Amino acid sequence: MARIDVTVRGGGIFGLACAWEMCRRGANVRLIERERIGAGSSGGLVGALAPHVPENWNPKKAFQFESLIMAERFWAEVAAVSGRDPGYLRSGRLQPILDDAALDRSEARGREAAELWQGKAIWSVVPAADYADWLLPGPTGKLIHETLSARLHPRQAAAALVAAIEARGGEVVFGDAEDEGSVVWAIGHRGLEELSVALGKTIGAPIKGQAACFKLDRAEMPQLLADSVHVIPHVDGTVAIGSTTEREFDAPDTTDARLDEVIDRARAVCPALRDAPVIDRWAGLRPRSRSRAPMLGQWPGRPGHFVANGGFKIGFGMAPKVAEVMADLVLEGRDGIPSGFRVEDNL
Repeated sequence: MARIDVTVRGGGIFGLACAWEMCRRGANVRLIERERIGAGSSGGLVGALAPHVPENWNPKKAFQFESLIMAERFWAEVAAVSGRDPGYLRSGRLQPILDDAALDRSEARGREAAELWQGKAIWSVVPAADYADWLLPGPTGKLIHETLSARLHPRQAAAALVAAIEARGGEVVFGDAEDEGSVVWAIGHRGLEELSVALGKTIGAPIKGQAACFKLDRAEMPQLLADSVHVIPHVDGTVAIGSTTEREFDAPDTTDARLDEVIDRARAVCPALRDAPVIDRWAGLRPRSRSRAPMLGQWPGRPGHFVANGGFKIGFGMAPKVAEVMADLVLEGRDGIPSGFRVEDNL
């Protein structure tokens, strides 16, 4: 292989997306993964690409909006180059409206979305009866229906990115290899720990999540957010649900009664899940930065080294835009990282 321009360390969604974007721009890229693709939180089940509410607009929400709009083109190109289906669909999302105050807020957010989402997606209030067999109606008989949310199948998406990287001449190495060229560190919660040691201050922490998967084919239905549970229909005839948020835990990769509670809540809000069998259970650690925003940019004090971390619960949704700004920075020296997203913002 020709001289390596960029070494990307980490086979999670940020590392894979950055490596792919740099490959598609013509860079010679080596991606190194110590264990396996999706060994951390990117190997989970849920795959929700969902926005923050359209109000109190800030750089994080604007960045996320741009990324969600970019996602359809991003994943279509990955699918075309790789020949693999990442399971992407902009399926939208439903949420129950529980009282009159929430109804007023929902209608106000619809008006905000008309401006902030630039006509590219809508946030509307619809009758719950339209989806009675999918989402249990709430007290108001109304639902939020927004069309910005999308979903993908995390494991299929990761496999598609690996195949796309290799199809564009990139090298994917398991185990270890030499760093060559610029180095992008995208190693999830382990990366947060290493950064914290190197910088002498805790800049993030791992948060455990647990999720489950049902055998149920509802691939074309909108995803749900109800009673703090995400319900995500996937292209392979399954429905994923999740997830817990655990700051304290005994084991990082085992499931327990906390997941059973999530399963019970999912069955309570989604009638179609009540008789569907659970076919998979998953647990893993998600990298949460102190700021809760993605952590991007130069590694302080290490010229030629860069960080792409802190995806936490929004990594798949943020990945297209993260890949774009990291490729701009590493390959072209153009810094488009928004305020609040830098490593220094977590110090």
